[in-house]
Amino acid sequence: MPNFRKQPLTAQAVKSKALELGADLVGIASAEVLNSFPPDPKYPQTPDRISPYVKSVVVIVQHIPAAVFRCKQMVPVQYMDMVILRRMDKVATKLAMWLEDSGHPSFVTAAQETDWNMKRASYGYLSTRHLGIEAGLGNFGLEVNILTPEYGPRLYLTGILTEVELEADEPMQEQVCVGEGCSRCLHACPGDAVGHFDINKPACAQFAQEFGYMTVTAMLQRYARADAAEKKQMLQSRDLYGFWQGILRVVGSFGDCPRCLAVCPVGTDYHAFLADDQKEIPEITDDKVAKGEMFKAARKNLADVPGLSDWNVRWVGPEGYSGKAAKQVRNAFRDKQARLMAATAEDE
Repeated sequence: MPNFRKQPLTAQAVKSKALELGADLVGIASAEVLNSFPPDPKYPQTPDRISPYVKSVVVIVQHIPAAVFRCKQMVPVQYMDMVILRRMDKVATKLAMWLEDSGHPSFVTAAQETDWNMKRASYGYLSTRHLGIEAGLGNFGLEVNILTPEYGPRLYLTGILTEVELEADEPMQEQVCVGEGCSRCLHACPGDAVGHFDINKPACAQFAQEFGYMTVTAMLQRYARADAAEKKQMLQSRDLYGFWQGILRVVGSFGDCPRCLAVCPVGTDYHAFLADDQKEIPEITDDKVAKGEMFKAARKNLADVPGLSDWNVRWVGPEGYSGKAAKQVRNAFRDKQARLMAATAEDE
């Protein structure tokens, strides 16, 4: 039987438990800070809209294996999305149960959630990207995916909301994304959806969510208005199969287009497995290059950029890019590899 008497817990103890359960990265964000800095104040995504008792949010990361970004088809990365999300939910649930067994009520938020009443987009009660940034795990890339020094944007996150007050991590001040001088995500985007630390969601969704929520609801609305012959035709269409597959294993519901993830040069996984394969970007055009140069000039001239406003720069990295964070992670990775090789040599 669990002991529900409150046991004192430190942030380090909680992080160690998360890593033991299988998280790749873990950080802690303060619920008070998250309540004070919603991503969009007009449509606030804050813990207190879910529960007024939450004190801390434990954020865990699961990375997507780099091999799927070397494939010629998108199905492997789509399938791995489902596998990673299910694995992450199991890790997060076990951590929430462990916290509650220690006397601290806790629950897991949905990693992928949409409430159509909040905003007409893929929009839930919490933004897991912002959770990760406030928990010190990374910050926004040019395409507003969260980038970590370890895995770049090739990851998923979720949050465990808990009533125990834990020491929170500080957000990273250095910009992890190389930024306008790189623009590889912009060059690779088939929908030309990448803005200046912004994203055109409808343009992105055409490729990233071919059978996503908006597409499903649009088809259901058409079906409701159709006559008997049209309904029969719709039931035999490719779209219906796509929606079934999306519900079954999220293929096409989201994560349908991996291009910005595959070409991002941030992360030790990129340098270890993807740099040669993704060096060339077939989707690049003169217009995209010009767009990137325009972004670069705007940053240099301190122009008014909405994605870098006084409010949003918090999640981009106020100090700008220097490469220090990436260098530290790469050095740690090389040191680890050297130790493993040395240990293997000793065993032989």
